[in-house]
Amino acid sequence: MSRRFRGESHHKVDTKGRVSIPASFRRVIEAADPNWTSGDAPELVIVYGDHRRSYLECYTMEAINEVDDKIDALPRGSIERKMLQRLFHGQSFPTSVDETGRLVLPAKLRQKIGLDKEAFFIAAGDTFQIWQPETYEAEEAAKTDAWLDELPEDFDPLVFLDGQQGE
Repeated sequence: MSRRFRGESHHKVDTKGRVSIPASFRRVIEAADPNWTSGDAPELVIVYGDHRRSYLECYTMEAINEVDDKIDALPRGSIERKMLQRLFHGQSFPTSVDETGRLVLPAKLRQKIGLDKEAFFIAAGDTFQIWQPETYEAEEAAKTDAWLDELPEDFDPLVFLDGQQGE
């Protein structure tokens, strides 16, 4: 298992769709690209998915290879394999980080999530997500707040890691 993405940040998006990737994210992308060597452009895959997805999910090469292996293990011809191939192979965009640490997001991807002048990056373990900031606040931050509000004031979410489910 390689390093994990950690943290969140806001970055400007220029008119050509170029956006800087957080420096710590770039180190993870490099470490998880088996073909990367210093001076090269590390590769990643952006999965934009179906109409229900309002963000871009960025996979390192290691992470997308793991997903691909799991898809390949499904029975050929099964509806699950066909749908996952469509979502992860068809509705994705292979790309690389340019020499200045930026991604170039095509207009189709920016339009899909309503990305204009600013992008919100948030770590998700072995992937990271790119959101339109207001959409993130309205959808994901609100879900987290609602979940936390249902728990007792002194509750420690770390108990979920021990399998005790809040006992």
